[in-house]
Amino acid sequence: MANLQSKIALVAGATRGAGRGIATELGAAGATVYVTGRSTRAGRSEYDRPETIEETAELVTRAGGRGIPVQVDHLDPVQVQNLVNRIEQEQGRLDILVNDIWGAEKIIEWNTPVWEHSLEKGLRMLRLAIDTHLITSHFALPLLIKNKNGLIVEMTDGIADYNNNNYRVSMFYDQAKTSVIRMAWALAQEVQHYGCTAVALTPGWLRSEMMLEHYGVQEANWKDAAAGEPHFIISETPHFVGRAVAALAQDPELSQWNGQSLSSGALAQVYGFTDLDGSQPDCWRYMVEVVDAGKPANAEGYR
Repeated sequence: MANLQSKIALVAGATRGAGRGIATELGAAGATVYVTGRSTRAGRSEYDRPETIEETAELVTRAGGRGIPVQVDHLDPVQVQNLVNRIEQEQGRLDILVNDIWGAEKIIEWNTPVWEHSLEKGLRMLRLAIDTHLITSHFALPLLIKNKNGLIVEMTDGIADYNNNNYRVSMFYDQAKTSVIRMAWALAQEVQHYGCTAVALTPGWLRSEMMLEHYGVQEANWKDAAAGEPHFIISETPHFVGRAVAALAQDPELSQWNGQSLSSGALAQVYGFTDLDGSQPDCWRYMVEVVDAGKPANAEGYR
């Protein structure tokens, strides 16, 4: 497969987690990557977390690409339009768009029916999950479709079959993540006429900064968390889904995936990439065959 040295990518929502992993792995493949988010060294977003877009851009550059941080609130059409105008002026093209904007972890009310869930928080969740992606696509795709083989990745949580058959423990969360999968399918119908491809992509159980913090571990000793949550053994680093995006972007037969709902674990079996430890965790198959089946934790054969 060819590398991405001539490619221009926009990872929208790259401050931390999957977005940071994706941006870094695109950089490792040689791409120039615009990384956006609201948290900068000058100030934090409502998340109030230490990760910044500048740090992500530096990781991209150290990996071998070129990272360019741009502070953007993707709910603000003017800011998004200015971002895309800047990319066009500086690069003249856009080859990869990753819509990874989210930012609603702190407002989800799990196991709470819609009539008890905060309406304000629920609607905010939908805006963060759906409106941001639509606004970004509206402004970015006219630039992306100017050239064939462009890739649009809609980041979500869960694959289509799983989400369609499993309640995601909150009406608002369920709608947010399922809607993004459908969004990718709809985008696929609109961009295929320009020789471009749109997919929905999910990581597995992601060892993001917030997840590691939740379990009181660091990446170096993440397996210690399995003592309290045995199924955590199937988790993966953000680099794993990052390598999935990089593999898709380098595939000359990319169009075969148009409109599909994909996972990092399943794509690893196709393209042969691994996580940082050399494993290939297949989280969503594990969820169905082990967790949903009520079996005890056992990752043998799943990573």
